[in-house]
Amino acid sequence: MLQIYNTLTKEKAPFKPLEEGKIKMYVCGVTVYDYCHIGHARVMVSFDVITRYLRSRGWDVEYVRNITDVDDKIIKRAAENGESTDALTQRMITAMHEDEATLGVLRPSQEPRATAHIGNIISLVETLIEKGFAYAAANGDVYYRVEKFAEYGKLTNKNVDELRSGARVEVEAAKESPLDFVLWKSAKEGEVSWDSPWGAGRPGWHIECSAMSKCCLGNTFDIHGGGPDLPFPHHENEIAQSEAANGVKYVNTWMHAGPVRVNSEKMSKSLGNFFTIRDVLTQYDAEVIRFFLSRVHYRSYIDYSEDSLKEARTMLERFYQALNGVVVEEGAVENDYDARFFAAMDDDFNTAKAISVLFELVNELNKAVRASSADAGLLAGQLKRLAGILGLLQQDPAAFLQGEARAGEFSADAIEQLILQRADAKKARNFAEADRIREELSSQGVVLKDSREGTTWYREG
Repeated sequence: MLQIYNTLTKEKAPFKPLEEGKIKMYVCGVTVYDYCHIGHARVMVSFDVITRYLRSRGWDVEYVRNITDVDDKIIKRAAENGESTDALTQRMITAMHEDEATLGVLRPSQEPRATAHIGNIISLVETLIEKGFAYAAANGDVYYRVEKFAEYGKLTNKNVDELRSGARVEVEAAKESPLDFVLWKSAKEGEVSWDSPWGAGRPGWHIECSAMSKCCLGNTFDIHGGGPDLPFPHHENEIAQSEAANGVKYVNTWMHAGPVRVNSEKMSKSLGNFFTIRDVLTQYDAEVIRFFLSRVHYRSYIDYSEDSLKEARTMLERFYQALNGVVVEEGAVENDYDARFFAAMDDDFNTAKAISVLFELVNELNKAVRASSADAGLLAGQLKRLAGILGLLQQDPAAFLQGEARAGEFSADAIEQLILQRADAKKARNFAEADRIREELSSQGVVLKDSREGTTWYREG
């Protein structure tokens, strides 16, 4: 039985959907003012793997991931660039879709944008005002009364009294309490805005997700996911808004991906250790990045470094080397790898353990190949099928192992020419020249494998 760790209860529990056979899941997406970074990739890949696995087990998954396309950062960046907010957000959304497609991340079932749900947002704010959970302030903003919601802080174990005592004294005069947060912001001159009962303005960040999830999935749904920085205050505020307005439980299971650290430090632009997905793709194959992000349990932190990416490349090479030259066959094979793989994934999507099972399967495949066993093709098929559930090992092995030449590296054609020259040298018994060519290729990270059928090659790391 599938068990999932719930951030709300702080424990794993058997998963039971609201509707038999169907899972409704909402994941907080990206605020599109800049290119996506490796932290965004962690969340994208984590929930892509989760969605792929659930669907592979027969669940009908309605996966909603929103886009925040109106926000202070967006307005500021557009002004700095001298472009409209629409032009900026559309450019960044296109780039995001390109990045996730390169990483093998499937598009969500629905991808609502905040600006397309302004009417739903205004309606939700009106409901909160009518119920006494929100108020229109003199400055044109609308705020949520945090202390009116008795269960505020239940997701992250925050105590309202402690939050109040720790709040800054210099609170906006328009607020009733320093804990209150904005639902609707009055527009400043020149800013993008929409008409509302409280004047021209735009939504606050937190209310967007409450409105979009309600519209796409209903008042209550199965799973809400997001990144490590979202439980407080964003998700805490979502709960307060949605449960106060709708009068029912908002989400049954809360899931949060772990953070990405860079050489054991928090990733940030100020520290100069900030990497966009595009930065990393110039150095590493997209599947290496996906494997790097998948080989650690989704709730654990990942340490991003050159060494860790090189290690991921080496590990992925082992898989493709095992598959290289094997004719893949579909069919049943008698072993326990399927059962153990599924048991690992049913235990809160433990990809680390599932991948360790795949490594054992690789060892058995290698033994079968060496023994010229008839099972080799079936084992290769089993490996590709199970890895495919994680979005891995779907490339041609030779194409992956040879890869594309980076700056300063020999092209595939140049390598093939040198291999032919080496073969000619060996035929002429000029073994010194043959060894020199091998060393030259080795200095470029090219590994040669000689066999009776000829010489094959791959790029190492």
